[in-house]
Amino acid sequence: MTSKFAYFLLLFFNVAFSQNTLPLIPQPESIEIRNGHFVLNKETVIQANENSFEAHYLQQNIKEKTGLDLRINPNYSKNRIQLLLSIPDTINFDRSRYSLYISKNEVGISASSIQAQFYGIQTLLQLIPSEKKNEIKVPCLEINDYPKYKWRGMHLDCARHFFSVDFVKKYIDYLAMYKFNTFHWHLTDDQGWRIEIKQYPKLTEVGAWRNGSMIGHYNEQKYDDKRYGGFYTQDQIKEVVAYAKQRHITVVPEIEMPGHAVAALAAYPQYSCTGGPFEVEKQWGVLEDVFCPKDETFTFLQNILAEVIALFPSEYIHIGGDECPKTRWKNCPHCQALIKDKGLKDEHELQSYFIQRIEKFVNSNGRKIIGWDEILEGGLAPNAAVMSWRGTEGGIAAAKQKHFVVMTPGSHCYFDHYQGNPKNEPLAIGGYTPLEKVYAFNPIPKELSNEESKYILGAQANVWTEYIDTPEQVEYMIFPRMLALSEVLWGTSNPEKYTDFEKRMIQQFSVLHKKGINYSKAIFEITAEVMPKPGDNGVLYLLKTNQQPNGIHYTTDGTNPTAQSKVYNQPLEITKSQTIKAVYFENEHPKSNIAEQSFFIHKATSQLVSLQNQPNGNYAKGGGFTLVDGIQGDKAKFGQNWLGFSGTDLNATINLGNKQKISRLGIGLLSSPSSWIYFPKKVTFWVSEDMMQFEAVGTFSAEEIQKSKGQITLDCNKNIQFVKVTVENFGIIPDGQPGAGNKAWLFADEITVE
Repeated sequence: MTSKFAYFLLLFFNVAFSQNTLPLIPQPESIEIRNGHFVLNKETVIQANENSFEAHYLQQNIKEKTGLDLRINPNYSKNRIQLLLSIPDTINFDRSRYSLYISKNEVGISASSIQAQFYGIQTLLQLIPSEKKNEIKVPCLEINDYPKYKWRGMHLDCARHFFSVDFVKKYIDYLAMYKFNTFHWHLTDDQGWRIEIKQYPKLTEVGAWRNGSMIGHYNEQKYDDKRYGGFYTQDQIKEVVAYAKQRHITVVPEIEMPGHAVAALAAYPQYSCTGGPFEVEKQWGVLEDVFCPKDETFTFLQNILAEVIALFPSEYIHIGGDECPKTRWKNCPHCQALIKDKGLKDEHELQSYFIQRIEKFVNSNGRKIIGWDEILEGGLAPNAAVMSWRGTEGGIAAAKQKHFVVMTPGSHCYFDHYQGNPKNEPLAIGGYTPLEKVYAFNPIPKELSNEESKYILGAQANVWTEYIDTPEQVEYMIFPRMLALSEVLWGTSNPEKYTDFEKRMIQQFSVLHKKGINYSKAIFEITAEVMPKPGDNGVLYLLKTNQQPNGIHYTTDGTNPTAQSKVYNQPLEITKSQTIKAVYFENEHPKSNIAEQSFFIHKATSQLVSLQNQPNGNYAKGGGFTLVDGIQGDKAKFGQNWLGFSGTDLNATINLGNKQKISRLGIGLLSSPSSWIYFPKKVTFWVSEDMMQFEAVGTFSAEEIQKSKGQITLDCNKNIQFVKVTVENFGIIPDGQPGAGNKAWLFADEITVE
């Protein structure tokens, strides 16, 4: 099946190419297609300086794609690819702008810098088909192009799971292919310290190794006992930085502080509040032990940063600043005395003091700090840039204070989230961020004025690796979503033309396949949408595929579909509890995984739901209808079908349409502390005949909710029309728990009425 799929992709690629559908991602700013072709053959010469890395890069990649080994020569040749560098006679010019022109006789890339020249080379390489032939035709055209955003980034967490230098280089190559210019390298965390610091050898002797790791999902609380770890020597760091520089990518290192510090404290416990001892963490999540803000700790961190600054020439040094529990500081005599001595209001201002002190050191060494949006708490350091991950609010606040911002909200930019139906995907942390959602991302929030928008440097995707332990799995999680993000950050994305992007992207799959990249094929899967069925206790179930629609076959009895099963040709009316299974077939052969969905149809299904508080925008798909759509949320893979409320209560009222007899009420709730999702304090069911007066018919305490594992049911023999469910949010997460000090998430799904 794999070989047939590869053949299909190659056939699709060549047919699309022959029809002048240019396989360009990101889409250039302007394209003018002309008649004719340039013929690439063994006589073609790359006209450029023989010492040019860009020329050799082009030569090598053309050879890999076509088998043609072109010469590099600075002298004129009739059949040529000419690399021109034209630097304007001015200080302020766009160093990322290039032009690519292809005529019948020559190809020219004209750029204002070698960086822009490199971008032009990437565009040209995408225009050259991957086929081993003596002559390759490339369409005549003219492209004028430049990016919109200065920060076009991808992140990789090498602390939770360690990745070799060879793979890190390969990762950088992936970024270069799609014109990213920033690699955010997450090098330290509670679960491992990955960078050699010569002044403090125990950081890698001790801090780089843990005696086991979590296996399965966090909620299972299972561990292995395998020693795990690794680190990069300073020579290896230099090697990676140089490799990235050649490809015009800046490497931004992240050294976490004051939280996410257990690996460092395991090596040097004297820089904690308690003195330890500590072990490098096996568990994912947020831990209470953090750096203690005493003079010797700052000396320790400044010495580390001095070595880091010497290794990385980046303008910014990322100092973390996120998820720092205040428990230890609250109980630390030194911290409390420091708060009093400095006239600080609380531990949040103590964190601001910590960050500002680190910033002064970094600034004194000619660099700037960037940190996660928690560095806003207690006051933002004077010159700090903010990486906004908890939504867009942090970025908005920072931009309004005239601080530079990199947008990376979990809703669109967390590539450790599921990208397809969680039932068919490898285990992930949760969430649901499909390709189309990434493509719809706009890094500039509408709340900002034109002047404030200038502080948005760009955006990046984050790849946290708690559940990603191999290079192949990293590839699966970033491809093809990083292609969508590349077009967003280049500034040429258009969500209204997503289908056009998808066509161009599918043409890229043959390139990824030939490079042996393990990309996700989730876009070929059957996708489904549930819609209300007015006037009835049931739903409409819509199935979609980007292939031939009549290729979907389905069953309603729980058996696996065959090519002889019913053909899907219109939305299915689901009026009773059942399981639907569907598969996409081509020439009677299955081409997709089984799309399976069980429905529980009850009296409230598709009935009108009113919500007093709206769910958070990241977890609001379907709105109130999600609570009565006949689908019960999957507690093992909570990527979809849940409504999420951040710090607020759920208050839902259902109108059954008419007065009727009921016998049982229910609701599903979720707990996943590592994601700051906690069971609520209380659940109360109410009923009413007229919506004027509601009667409380049952209340469940936190203990009862915990005991039921979040699946609440209540026998209730009443004759009513309205049902109300109130669910009291857990509130502020207490010390000692993941997310301490933050608002808890409340996740709820199907409210059932029988």
